[in-house]
Amino acid sequence: MKTYFRLLSYAKPIGRFAVPYAVTTLLSVVFAVLNLALIIPLLQTLFAEEGGTVVAVAPENWYDIAAHFKYYATHASVVFGPYGALQRVCIVIISSVFLSNLFRYLSQRIMENLRIHTLLNLRKAVFDNVMDLHVGYFNNQRKGDIISKIASDVQVVQFSVTATLQVVFKEPLTLLVYVIVLFLLSTKLTLFAILVIPVSAFIISRIVKRLKAQATLAQQVYGNMISYLDEALSGIKIIKAFNATSFIKSRFHKENIRFSKISRRMVRRQQLGSPVSELLGVGMVAVVLLYGGKLVLSGSGELPAEAFITYIAIFSQVMRPAKALTDAFSNINSGIAAGERVLDLIDQRNELPEAPDARPIKTFETGVQLVDVGFSYGDKQVLKRVNLDIPKGQTVALVGPSGGGKSTLMDLIPRFNDVGEGEVMVDGINIKILKVNDLRSLIGFVNQDSILFNDSIYNNIAFGMENATMDDVVAAAKIANAHDFILETEQGYETYIGDRGIRLSGGQRQRICIARAVLKNPPLLLLDEATSALDTESEKLVQEALSMLMQNRTTLVIAHRLSTIKNADKIVVLEGGEIVEEGTHQQLLANDGLYKKLIEMQQFGD
Repeated sequence: MKTYFRLLSYAKPIGRFAVPYAVTTLLSVVFAVLNLALIIPLLQTLFAEEGGTVVAVAPENWYDIAAHFKYYATHASVVFGPYGALQRVCIVIISSVFLSNLFRYLSQRIMENLRIHTLLNLRKAVFDNVMDLHVGYFNNQRKGDIISKIASDVQVVQFSVTATLQVVFKEPLTLLVYVIVLFLLSTKLTLFAILVIPVSAFIISRIVKRLKAQATLAQQVYGNMISYLDEALSGIKIIKAFNATSFIKSRFHKENIRFSKISRRMVRRQQLGSPVSELLGVGMVAVVLLYGGKLVLSGSGELPAEAFITYIAIFSQVMRPAKALTDAFSNINSGIAAGERVLDLIDQRNELPEAPDARPIKTFETGVQLVDVGFSYGDKQVLKRVNLDIPKGQTVALVGPSGGGKSTLMDLIPRFNDVGEGEVMVDGINIKILKVNDLRSLIGFVNQDSILFNDSIYNNIAFGMENATMDDVVAAAKIANAHDFILETEQGYETYIGDRGIRLSGGQRQRICIARAVLKNPPLLLLDEATSALDTESEKLVQEALSMLMQNRTTLVIAHRLSTIKNADKIVVLEGGEIVEEGTHQQLLANDGLYKKLIEMQQFGD
């Protein structure tokens, strides 16, 4: 229940929904029961004895419902005649049905508003927390699992938890009103009937017992399917190039079949509840019918025939709210299972917290310094006591074999990851005591992945810059050697570039990313393999754009190719997480060390 109440907290402020829902539901239930109770005056009017003097006798007890209805029906027959009384009874029945359905509609509208309100808050909380998580978290998670939790699991929680909230108020209230009316009609018959109900409830509860475990497994498998789908769509070129289409199809279809089998078992259990409930309900009605019929046929007058018929009509409805409650507990099992996965995502804490007294930084005066920096992934030590100075206005290049720690080192500066030991400082201030947004506002990024969004060229260049104008965007595009090809597209700057910029070439995508960095105009620039995936012609254009971008900026660059780093003010060679060489291009060549070997091989690893 702890999980349930945590999920329910996302329905706040629940008061604005609860009070009107309670009122409309109460009125709906009252009129719904009245619809059935009106069978008594209807039968009394239709089958009143003809001839003789008809006298309306006031009931002795206020709680004797049958006597009250009989009194008013008889009184109407005396005043208006049998047919006139029938007309008025029909008008009352129609009015009661209208009011019960009106209030039922209003209560459903209120509950739907609550459901949507809860979904809005829950999905917002999940997405906000995911966006706030540090970059390292996503290295250990499958994207499909995260998507499944945000999309599918949240939807399950919305329907199961809010639907349960609806049921746990309405159905017990309905059941209570039914039972009260049944007691008022016949205490003896109702006490007998109550002995039969627990048997039905026990059987139904056994049917739904394992639904929670099945629901949990189903969502895990669904997450795998989403992951496979995402990987297939993202890597479609590689899949076809390696003739791996059959393998990818087989992998997805196996998981799809597994999910279908689990879903089929779940649905079978869920659907078994309805026929079993109906069978048990009919059996209970038959038992009550036998016992009640005996009371009617005894001639004692303890239970009039019209009251007994009404009793059976109401009793036949008792199993509906009882079944709804059972189904609700079944659904809440699925909802809580999904809710636990959603809350797990919400509970993930950003391991790079901002200090409560974090100070702002708007200027960039002296540069970046790494002092005795160490960093680990699990048990693996990636960086080992690295000391590096990146003076303002200079370009520092990182080179070295694959796995040497270049990208890890670069990720420490914008706090995508935090150091395990040592300090990263900007202008002599430890970045852990700076406001993260201020720190990142000083930094521009261009990497080999060319991260673009399914939007217009204009919006991709102006990404994150709310006050950018068209003139600003065009000026940035010109510096990035992108303006000319943009004008050749269908709608110029308003052209949509497709998912991840698929409608553009690699060089065009990279120049859009450079234009985005130019527009931001950051004092510190981080370039990670910005030209590694380009052909010679595209590399030339991109390199020209990068040269323009790097002017008068502090730049840290990771590169494969000599053309990118030979003019750097300082080149740092990383191997095994340690700086093994440091100097200019000419100095390092003269050292005849690792750098010279890498130059001769013309291959710098990731």
